[in-house]
Amino acid sequence: MKRVDDFRLKFGDKEYVPIMIGGMGVDISTSELALEAARLGGIGHISDAMVEDVSDRRFDTSFVKEKTKLYKFNINNMDKAVVQFDLGRLAEAQRLHIGKTMEAKKGPGLIFVNCMEKLTMNGPKETLRTRLNAALDAGIDGITLSAGLHFGSFALMADHPRFREAKLGIIVSSVRALQIFLRKNAKLDRLPDFVIVEGPLAGGHLGFGLEDWKDYDLHTIVAEILAYLKKEELSIPVIAAGGVFTGSDAVSFLEMGAAGVQVATRFTIAKECGLPDKVKQEYIKATEEDIIVNGVSPTGYPMRMLRQTPAIGAGIRPGCESYGYLLDATGSCAYINSYNREVVANGGTDKGIKVMDKTCLCTHMRNFNCWTCGHYTYRLKDTTHKLANGEYQLPTAEHIFKDYQFSVDNQIALPPKEEDAA
Repeated sequence: MKRVDDFRLKFGDKEYVPIMIGGMGVDISTSELALEAARLGGIGHISDAMVEDVSDRRFDTSFVKEKTKLYKFNINNMDKAVVQFDLGRLAEAQRLHIGKTMEAKKGPGLIFVNCMEKLTMNGPKETLRTRLNAALDAGIDGITLSAGLHFGSFALMADHPRFREAKLGIIVSSVRALQIFLRKNAKLDRLPDFVIVEGPLAGGHLGFGLEDWKDYDLHTIVAEILAYLKKEELSIPVIAAGGVFTGSDAVSFLEMGAAGVQVATRFTIAKECGLPDKVKQEYIKATEEDIIVNGVSPTGYPMRMLRQTPAIGAGIRPGCESYGYLLDATGSCAYINSYNREVVANGGTDKGIKVMDKTCLCTHMRNFNCWTCGHYTYRLKDTTHKLANGEYQLPTAEHIFKDYQFSVDNQIALPPKEEDAA
């Protein structure tokens, strides 16, 4: 019976353990988590979601404070068009976050950054251009384009000296999305270095409809994309993602021709993960009934999360003057519209209001109150020990990584048991 370690992900003449840890924001996929993946010979992701806030917390910068001070006059204004990101500061934060991570990298693996197109930031094209090019400036090994179709994203980097050196890839959920991406970028004569095929059981935002995501299957989509690439004689590594919970799950994709797998759910409870420990316990204790898919994200994409996530139904004032990562080119956001509707219905005050149809993703993700998760989160309790105090032991990223790498027969190795907490 084969193990993940019997396979290798190849980029040119270099080989890696075919395990990629997904890019979870905001700073849930921490540098520490990505660095462990690279040290162990795989690929780790960091996320550039809300990178200015991440920089402030990690490096004691003051990007958010300065932005808040600049736009404080607009806090009570429903129109957020004036709230713009300073591109110089955005680039500085991006270079700092990525640069410090790359400086700390040890081992034979790689570190990629996950860049979401849906972080429109009141200037979709220019803010994305800034983030992508600053990532290349900072020496990132690769960039994964996510949460969007990214038809023009390669062009935004085309003039950068590392455009053909760094590993650049795209997340898709269908053959059609990949076909259009390749067609739109054909004139650049630059194929993606990898394609992550994300199925309907993934965590966070999904590339499917709110009502039909259950109609799709990752194995089927991967097979379709592999067949398409073979027909077109395109040699692009395919990475399977979404619901890969055991090493045996991973092997099933590797045996059908995938070059690797992207995993995330099991790493949400790793010691190196950025979620607070109390939230990690919520993930472990969750039941299957607690896992839901809803439409509360202002991005328009369905999103999987825990039913008890504090972000659902919260009626907080939009924090755009400090954050504003989901403002579109006109300064609008679906949560702002829903919030304003409830304020008007409540006689012009936000006291006690609930906004059920959308959530302020920036503020709640920043405060770890939007508990996005993968479909198999309810199985996390089977991957570790329950302690005498009712809490669960948190495994290390190394333990989880090696369990994927070496396990067989759908088995999951529990971590060495630590002494029960007092």
